[in-house]
Amino acid sequence: MQTIENGKFKAVIDEKGAQLTHLYNKAEDFDYIWNNDIWPKHAPVLFPAIGRSNDDSYFYEGKKYEMPQHGFVSEYEFNVAKKSEDSVTLALAANDEMKKIYPFDFKLEIVFTLKNDGLHWDFNVSNEGQNALSFSLGSHPAFNVPINGKGEFSDYKLEVTPKVDALEHFKIVKKPYPFREGHLETIKDYHNGAIDLNYDMFADGLIILENKGIDALKLTSAKTEHTITVTLKDFRYVCLWTKEGADAPFLCIEPFEGLPDVYGEPVDIMEKEGNVKLAANENKTFSYDIKL
Repeated sequence: MQTIENGKFKAVIDEKGAQLTHLYNKAEDFDYIWNNDIWPKHAPVLFPAIGRSNDDSYFYEGKKYEMPQHGFVSEYEFNVAKKSEDSVTLALAANDEMKKIYPFDFKLEIVFTLKNDGLHWDFNVSNEGQNALSFSLGSHPAFNVPINGKGEFSDYKLEVTPKVDALEHFKIVKKPYPFREGHLETIKDYHNGAIDLNYDMFADGLIILENKGIDALKLTSAKTEHTITVTLKDFRYVCLWTKEGADAPFLCIEPFEGLPDVYGEPVDIMEKEGNVKLAANENKTFSYDIKL
């Protein structure tokens, strides 16, 4: 485990999967991040796929490859590339085992940096091969709701910045796992610039919002002065999820650059909707903040 801290916050990151496991408010001694067996993860990194692929597979240059749900990097140990008191960089590069699943020479570096107002993330994806590659990238942090035990899940809402007239999400179909059906619908629980949280809204599983000009989502309640804001400028989509049917006291707010498949047949990864393509020797960085 890697621990970083400053005067206000302490973060603990597991090298396996580069997963944030704790984010503590030091003054009031509570954790913003979910830790409970109802869902045994905390903030997995999704790469190079998001959600399930049809038949848990895809095609590349006519060959079929297996692809686990959310990709595979969560199962690998990242190396510590750089460390200071308030920042750590974890890195993972393709090896022969990974290339049996994903035949590209990639490198993924994730930088965690504590600031006075929370935690900053950088995800740098590099193509170190001679052929273009295609990927999805997601971050899956689960936040305790209620925050610091104040109120109930349904006392909270997500304020949208800037305020928009309507929000659209992808219709989900379970087969039995959630896939996209292929079209967008208006979110019914969005009113006056905020999404009012309730468990019924997650009956279909995840809620994937099309990010049309949304800069941030702010988790807030009249029951507490504490808030959690997730910035979204570098990400085309954002997913909301809690474990359906469990009335679980957590909410995942997940910046997505990529999408699960539309239900049907496996697709060619170079043509996959929502994916990012990198030319040979190209790299791209995606950043977001958890402001507390």
